[in-house]
Amino acid sequence: MDDIDRQLIALLRDNARMSVVALAQKLRVARATVQNRIAKLEADGTIVGYTVRLRPDAEGYRIRAMMSIEVDGPNGDEVRRALRGHPNVIALHSTNGRWDLLAELRADTLEAFDRVLTAIRSIPGISNSETSILLSTYKL
Repeated sequence: MDDIDRQLIALLRDNARMSVVALAQKLRVARATVQNRIAKLEADGTIVGYTVRLRPDAEGYRIRAMMSIEVDGPNGDEVRRALRGHPNVIALHSTNGRWDLLAELRADTLEAFDRVLTAIRSIPGISNSETSILLSTYKL
């Protein structure tokens, strides 16, 4: 991957619906170059799909939070599997430092959020957690 590929990916991250012509103009390359690079990035698995980003308030989830999770010893695979299957876990990341995992959570109400926290904290292998409710979003 070279600088043009990285710039192309950055443009697509910002607006995946941007036309090939507009991408070519911004990158100052030929339209065919952009088409070929996108096809190559898709074929080699660098680009695995396209998605829609919504305003945080557009989905109806009123409560958003980040949960830092500490996993007991060898239980990482089981904990990750359980969290990936949980409908209120929107994203799951491994991390370094004190916490092993970082989970983005969403719920409709505080009562539902409380149930989500209780359910996640009861997953075998989770030894500790800390949750911060997200109040405002300044950049997506």
